[in-house]
Amino acid sequence: MVAITQQSMLDEIRRQQQLARSIASDQAAVSSGKKLITPSQDPRAWVQVSQIAQAQAQQAAWTANVAYAQTRATKADSNLSELNSLMVRARELYISASTTTLDEDGKASVVASLQGIRASINDLLTEKDYQGLPVFDDGTTVGVPVSRGLSVEAVGTRQSISEGIDVNGTPMSIDDILGSAISSIQAGTAATNDAGLKGISVGLDHIINEQALQGVRGERLDAVTSRLKDVDLTLTERRGGLEDTDLTETITQLQGKLLTLEAAQAAFARINKQSLFDLIG
Repeated sequence: MVAITQQSMLDEIRRQQQLARSIASDQAAVSSGKKLITPSQDPRAWVQVSQIAQAQAQQAAWTANVAYAQTRATKADSNLSELNSLMVRARELYISASTTTLDEDGKASVVASLQGIRASINDLLTEKDYQGLPVFDDGTTVGVPVSRGLSVEAVGTRQSISEGIDVNGTPMSIDDILGSAISSIQAGTAATNDAGLKGISVGLDHIINEQALQGVRGERLDAVTSRLKDVDLTLTERRGGLEDTDLTETITQLQGKLLTLEAAQAAFARINKQSLFDLIG
């Protein structure tokens, strides 16, 4: 009889210890906001959370890539806008020089302005960003990784923007076009004036087309950003469902366990006291 009573007491002590540990776990879950703290609590959920965490880290890297790509795209768009304005100004100067009678000083002034535009355009085409990378890619467009197996273009190449422009069947660069326009003004003949104006107009149209292409790149980057945000939100929700504490449910369970433990301890104290008297008797 005594052996059975002692075993029952030991079992009750172990039960109360387990309940106390469960209460401590619930208290930690409430204070930290996380119900999953150690792998032993739920091995399967722990593995899932670890996998989601890895996916979130990869998502963060892709999001950073897209953010930088958007910065490059915005800068390229700004430079293309300035190129447009400079080509418009070059056409205005050229038309002014070719339709009015200018003395040598007047021609020299227009030529100097066009040479300044030519230099400014070259600066815009070869400019580098804050990381020391060219605003426009050189030779080959660099793809930016934005998800598994997918890379997108942020900017066009300097060559595609400034070279290979068809002017009356002859491929020319922006620099060639402006150089030809300067020579036309200096020559001052009607034929060269017409050719110079044609070249500038074609060059301007080419820049406008490149602006449109850059706009398409920017829209694609915006779409990728939106998709990454959706995926990140889904991952956050899945992870939260696995490891975040449901405060209302956990506090209710905690209160119930505290009451159960208090009642069990009080009952154990009474039984233990009675058992002691039985042993003495």
